[in-house]
Amino acid sequence: MLTPSLEPHRDCPHCPRLAETRLALRAEQPDWWNAPVPALGDPGAPIAIVGLAPGRLGANRTGRAFTGDASGELLFATLEKFGLAEGGEPKGVVIYNAVRCLPPGNKPTPEEIRACRPFLAGQLRAPVTIALGQIAHQSAVKAMGGRLPKCRFAHLAEHRVPDGRILIDSYHCSRYNQNTGVLTAEMFEAVFARAVALRGV
Repeated sequence: MLTPSLEPHRDCPHCPRLAETRLALRAEQPDWWNAPVPALGDPGAPIAIVGLAPGRLGANRTGRAFTGDASGELLFATLEKFGLAEGGEPKGVVIYNAVRCLPPGNKPTPEEIRACRPFLAGQLRAPVTIALGQIAHQSAVKAMGGRLPKCRFAHLAEHRVPDGRILIDSYHCSRYNQNTGVLTAEMFEAVFARAVALRGV
């Protein structure tokens, strides 16, 4: 189980704009999660995934990372294909977001990303991490003790941080990237095939 102290409080005050968004949605949709979304999966897993932030109709509604929207459908289908999930539950993998609360327009500010990074840094321990998108990449690099000038984002790029852990980049599995062909299922699967190959190294 994940240590509660490593997760932001339900009423985390660090980002006023995100807190206001949470409160407004709690009034509008009282049955939704509407709170920081915790990590999902085994904290001791050899593979970690870092996404951007909860989607409004996905994790912000369900309380489970990448659950309830199109990005989650592709992610979990890919995890199942590689034996990293079963029945919608991660297996041998743990999923985080760089920002734990829903950002308006799915666009967190640099200040919000920085405010949430200590939670990621406190949890991210896997030998192999997959970063979904450039913001997740940047936050993961910093959380892992790497340096951004030496770790440039590109799909399927691999980076080794000073303590030996490996970061693999992927375009985000958003509906937009899928619909526009920026990310295909085959491209996404290539990232996970590489992560599985490296997890025991």
